[in-house]
Amino acid sequence: MAVNGPEEAGDPAALKRHRTLFRAVRRRRNPPLRRTDITVTDEAAVKRAVKAAALGNAMEWFDFGIYSYLAVTIGHVFFPSGNDTAQLISSFATFAVSFLVRPLGGMFFGPMGDKIGRKKVLALTMVLMAIGTFAIGLIPSYATIGFWAPALLILFRLIQGFSTGGEYGGASTFIAEYAPDKRRGFFGSFLEFGTLAGYIGAAGLVTILTALLDDGGMESWGWRVPFLVAGPLGLVGLYLRLRLDETPAFQKLEDESTHSAAEAAGAETTAKGDLAKIFRDHWPTLVLCVCLVGAYNVTNYTLLSYMPTYLTDELHYDESHGLLLLIGTMAVLLLVINQVGRLSDRIGRKPLLMAGMLGFLVLSVPAFLLLHQGSVLAVSGGMLLLGFSLVCLLGTMSAALPALFPTDVRYGSLSVGYNLSASLFGGTTPLVVTALISVTGTDMMPAYYAMAAALVGVASVAAMKETARRPLAGSPPAVATDEEAAALVESKAPVPRF
Repeated sequence: MAVNGPEEAGDPAALKRHRTLFRAVRRRRNPPLRRTDITVTDEAAVKRAVKAAALGNAMEWFDFGIYSYLAVTIGHVFFPSGNDTAQLISSFATFAVSFLVRPLGGMFFGPMGDKIGRKKVLALTMVLMAIGTFAIGLIPSYATIGFWAPALLILFRLIQGFSTGGEYGGASTFIAEYAPDKRRGFFGSFLEFGTLAGYIGAAGLVTILTALLDDGGMESWGWRVPFLVAGPLGLVGLYLRLRLDETPAFQKLEDESTHSAAEAAGAETTAKGDLAKIFRDHWPTLVLCVCLVGAYNVTNYTLLSYMPTYLTDELHYDESHGLLLLIGTMAVLLLVINQVGRLSDRIGRKPLLMAGMLGFLVLSVPAFLLLHQGSVLAVSGGMLLLGFSLVCLLGTMSAALPALFPTDVRYGSLSVGYNLSASLFGGTTPLVVTALISVTGTDMMPAYYAMAAALVGVASVAAMKETARRPLAGSPPAVATDEEAAALVESKAPVPRF
């Protein structure tokens, strides 16, 4: 058992008698920064990592986007005919069911990613996601096989959800550990660039099919096309991910653990042990992560997933027109998201996250009142009000979340926290809002729900620490050039005392 010395115990007399000794102890524990401690990133490797991670994220949200945008059609194809609202709620319930297993996927893939590496797990999640989505496109309709149609739909949605449990935590960790400290926000924003690109691809493809086919054509075969496209996309993403090297931070951690006395003595290395460590040692940060992600996901799904259905079912907007307006909104966000990430590197993550949360708190009601006006200009204005609030979160969150946790549990902790929150608050948003509108009779419920989430978000952002331009916890400093590394070593060198 370790015994605290006078320094830890705060013994001023001992410190006064042995100043030199205790100064030496402090320096031994915290040696001056050496050049070999610093990671100089390879920009070409960083760009490859960003491309592979962002493409996987784009595919994930393409898959989830097509389900959201085809929710009405899927309700008709897979559930018994009758009440349209009941079919829609059944469709959104199936959408939400995949989120129930996301925490299980996070608990399975996250600790695995901390143990065997980020690259291997991300390749595996890509394969499972592609299989689940492609298989949905092959399921016969309810009219053909009856009960087995929704049963198979739920099965493949569960496969999608399980694989997605390891996707976001791994992809954001991958980019964060590759990027230099001073540009982590910029490179991290490409992950959500992939999110928007996936949604735009899904909405664009659904819009084209809706314009070319009538209702009968869409319900008989047209809805299958977007799901079947996921197969080839998954192969491309898998190829890109398998070409990558492991992240520098994980390689360094792996090298250290090889020589670790704890490892040699048989320290806990099972997934169960890793999960116990996460919940035991990092639970306060885990709670903060759940709250941040909950607020972020509710606002994200309100605009990017639920909005087309809201415009069509509640405001009786033409389905293709609603999708076109959403595509236009997302295209605008796509143009600015990387600049938001770059700005977060300059002024910090907290100011931008706070701006986004306050934006939803203050602007949700005005935005939905504009939507109710019905004109193209008013609807576009309402969606842009929500969009500019959301892009403050999109462009910043993928750099802020990985920095909450140390390297040895980063993938696992982020996967568990992110997916617990996504399960409770993210995928359930369309279902909850649709049900609330049905029960209360007011179509302003999405605004009130987003405001409640934003209030939690404001408190969470206030409680978090600023992490911009700083090394990740448990990782060495990462810089872009040798000159920057030399300057950093010089700045940390002890000043001689004469």
